[in-house]
Amino acid sequence: MKRKFGLAMIIALAGFLAVSCSSLKKMKKHAGDITYAVTPEVLAAKGGAVDVKIDVTFPGQYFNKNTRVEATPVLRFNGGEKPFEMKALQGEKVAGNMEVIPYNEGKTITYTGRVPYEDAMRLSNLEIDLVGFKGAKSLAFGPRKIGNGVIATAALVENKPRPSLGADGFQRVTKKQKEAAIYYQINSAEIRGRQTTSNEIKELEAFIKEATLPGNATLGSIDVKSYASPDGPLGLNEKLADNRENGATAFLKNRLKTKKILTPTASLFNQQVVPEDWEGFQEAMEHSSIQDKELILRVLSMYPDPETREREIKNIASVFPAVAGQVLPKLRRSLFVVNVEQTGKADEELKALARANPGELNAEELLHAATLFEGQGDKLSIYRVATRLYPTDWRGFNNAGTILLERGEIVEAKANFERAASLSPGNKTVQNNLGAVALKEGDIRQASVYLDNATGAGAGVDYNKGILAIINGDYNAAVRHLENYNDVNAALANVLAGNYNEAAKKLNAENSAPGFYLKAVIGARMNNAAMVLENLKKATTLKLSCKRLAATDVEFARYFDDPGFAAIVK
Repeated sequence: MKRKFGLAMIIALAGFLAVSCSSLKKMKKHAGDITYAVTPEVLAAKGGAVDVKIDVTFPGQYFNKNTRVEATPVLRFNGGEKPFEMKALQGEKVAGNMEVIPYNEGKTITYTGRVPYEDAMRLSNLEIDLVGFKGAKSLAFGPRKIGNGVIATAALVENKPRPSLGADGFQRVTKKQKEAAIYYQINSAEIRGRQTTSNEIKELEAFIKEATLPGNATLGSIDVKSYASPDGPLGLNEKLADNRENGATAFLKNRLKTKKILTPTASLFNQQVVPEDWEGFQEAMEHSSIQDKELILRVLSMYPDPETREREIKNIASVFPAVAGQVLPKLRRSLFVVNVEQTGKADEELKALARANPGELNAEELLHAATLFEGQGDKLSIYRVATRLYPTDWRGFNNAGTILLERGEIVEAKANFERAASLSPGNKTVQNNLGAVALKEGDIRQASVYLDNATGAGAGVDYNKGILAIINGDYNAAVRHLENYNDVNAALANVLAGNYNEAAKKLNAENSAPGFYLKAVIGARMNNAAMVLENLKKATTLKLSCKRLAATDVEFARYFDDPGFAAIVK
């Protein structure tokens, strides 16, 4: 009896296994009835990754109630493969928490996945691997191709961020002014002796004399402005201010001639008369410590008529004596303003001194001198001198870093930018340059932080943000950041955003291999075979590596069998 029972168990188990295998084999046989809709139809690299969306439809009476299936999309390419995350499904009678596919009516599910982009994926197939399970048995259904990939046009971005210089303050012509005043007693135009010998007048004379000596300075004009305080009748004040103007001008002309500083000419002097200096009165009141000065200021704002103003101010008995004693005497004056133009060193002189005697140049002159040289070596040498002579000025380190970055010396460039940042914390120009370094290093997250901090520091920031936006897959943002540029990156942003005509315009003046290659991509997207072949030929002539690139570029998939295309990329 025991032997009979054992035999029955073996027969039953064999039967169960046969049924199990039969169910899985049937599902494998009809796996072609499963439909797949892949979005996008041809996968594309975006933001350093490849995203896929697959709508999978299982027909009715397909998915066995007692089975489960593991579905894995896989990108397969020459020399490797990259699986997406597996999706587990189950029949209605399977115990578990996987997504259930009903047997009778079937079901459509949506799968989304992402894998990091690799350059080898450019020429690849998207396949689906299905493995069925029933009890202890499993059966691989075999791979099935469901799509193509991967368009890697975004990888054409030229990671050449633009560093920003710390601007120098050098001015070829600097305008200088020197002022001096003489003051009068009330209702008088007489210039008192002590006014003519004040330190202000002496310094003014010395300033004019220096401007007349041979050198870089040029005497422009001498303005004489004479005022009367806003008290008393207007007619009296007009006459008084005129007399003060004539007397002050005559005094200065005579002084300059007597001391042999210069020979005065009529064209040298500009004369101006202010009969009632209400503007000066208001400014003096605002800066005074007179008690209840707000009363006076209120009168000025309430009454525009000069006579009414004067009357109302005098009516304020508590304040007017202080006004008469402290404010009005300062307004009874003639003001001399001497205008001089100082011409700085010529370019050749700056360059010669920067090479031979940089210590004779101030920081602005030295930094400006560097910009006068063409060679990066000369510029870098001068910026390094600037860091030694002016070690607390962030610009020397920053500007040296820009040259080093352009030369590809990333580590040293970064060190200089970090030193500049320590001297000028939060400086937007330096933040842009640190962002440029982070882009070159591939540290996208840190680049984003730096470039956000640099917002407002100039065009270089926008350009670098454009590169960052392309790398991150935000193509509309890239278009905005690069709208004022006409180069490969600006065109690429528009290609990726679907603006093909605008992209072509951005490349009108571009005659580089990357430029011609991108024009060929635009031609492919616009179904213009002549544009594809013409520009690919130019690109591959300038740069042989474009042949291999084009031969594996899915952008040109429809041309792979074209004899003209094959001749170009062979």
